[in-house]
Amino acid sequence: MGVVSNSDSNGSVQSCNGLEEKLDDLRGLLSKANGDPLRIVSVGAGAWGSVFAALLQDSYGQFRDKVQIRIWRRPSKIVDKATAKHLFEVINSREDVLRRLIWRCAYLKYVEARLGDRTLFADEILKDGFCLNMIETPLCPLKVVTNLQEAVWDADIVVNGLPSTETREIFEEISKYWKERITVPVIISLSKGIEAALEPVPHIITPTKMIHKATGVPMENILYLGGPNIASEIYHKEYANARICGAEKWRKALAKFLRQPHFIVWDNSDLVTHEVMGGLKNVYAIGAGMVAALTNESATSKSVYFAHCTSEMIFITHLLAEEPEKLAGPLLADTYVTLLKGRNAWYGQMLAKGELSPDMGDSIRGKGMIQGVSAVEAFFELLSQSSLNVLHPGENKPVAPVELCPILKTLYKILISREQSTKAILQALRDENLNDPRERIEIAQSHAFYRPSLLGQP
Repeated sequence: MGVVSNSDSNGSVQSCNGLEEKLDDLRGLLSKANGDPLRIVSVGAGAWGSVFAALLQDSYGQFRDKVQIRIWRRPSKIVDKATAKHLFEVINSREDVLRRLIWRCAYLKYVEARLGDRTLFADEILKDGFCLNMIETPLCPLKVVTNLQEAVWDADIVVNGLPSTETREIFEEISKYWKERITVPVIISLSKGIEAALEPVPHIITPTKMIHKATGVPMENILYLGGPNIASEIYHKEYANARICGAEKWRKALAKFLRQPHFIVWDNSDLVTHEVMGGLKNVYAIGAGMVAALTNESATSKSVYFAHCTSEMIFITHLLAEEPEKLAGPLLADTYVTLLKGRNAWYGQMLAKGELSPDMGDSIRGKGMIQGVSAVEAFFELLSQSSLNVLHPGENKPVAPVELCPILKTLYKILISREQSTKAILQALRDENLNDPRERIEIAQSHAFYRPSLLGQP
């Protein structure tokens, strides 16, 4: 992105869209001196982490003396031959990309890789603007670092682009490099996923809490950025919304810094609940993909599934939040876009078509980590605890909350315990004993289900 300048009546020059002013505001909040660049590093190079870093590079990379934007990924991951061949085809179909690589003397390595005379590595192609999980969407070239200590030791802002299943491990390593730090970094987590803990009481552990425990960085310096959005569409400048959640000091300044004409960022104080909801919608997206594939994209079947899964989500939200109605808009919007075009819905489709199986694991080549799988296990485990029992309206007896969530139970039996095939999701939908979604919502709204301990609240 180039700088478009306009002279005002005083003859001064202003940068396009006030980008430099937004950058200066954030630098001021972080007490950055002149000549000392604001250091931003994205840890993890999945689709969303790479796109997020590329958005910042596209917008602010021109101000090289004021900001340094880098991305870290593990070294030496080999790009398989099929992907290398497809990558070559993508390059040659895009004149702008082809010219860029030729100009940078990088084109030849992709020719050689296609011919089998050269091995490509994931960190190497990322430097040329290709995310391994999203090769159909060439990004801007990124400054890639493969040494974690080099990437983070002096970073002012760290973006967590890791899956929730890897967040704790990597940030425990990062904490070793921050022992001598004087200043406290700001951390923005993009991760959507949860873990379940049953002691001392059943509760949810989110990526921001993992980061806090691993590093000792105060929670007020850790924020969560969530959808609704699809990474590739955002980079192609499709209109999208996001919310950055956390302490007011940082969230308002960061919302302003991240906001672009096509990427509207709002701010919210409720960090943990939004973060948990980001994990919950991935659970039901997998089932949506199964239903779509098993019914040949039947609009009626998909709408019935949507009604049931959203009623379960609303029920679960009442367990997690004191004022759940405030989450309805963001939760439904994020759920809808994930059901339409997310990797979790794609995964459900591939399972139902027989092109994948649960035995293959939840890290899929070309897609990355399927976060919904671990989230299914975590939510099922939590909501099965007798200490959380609620009154079953039909049977008038206490039951674990999961007994009122038949879709979640079925997904657990398909994905985790492997007791049933994907066709069980349709059997669950067609069960005449399945409660009307309206009834489940009425139950949630008419009973005091809120369990603050689930989110670690007193």
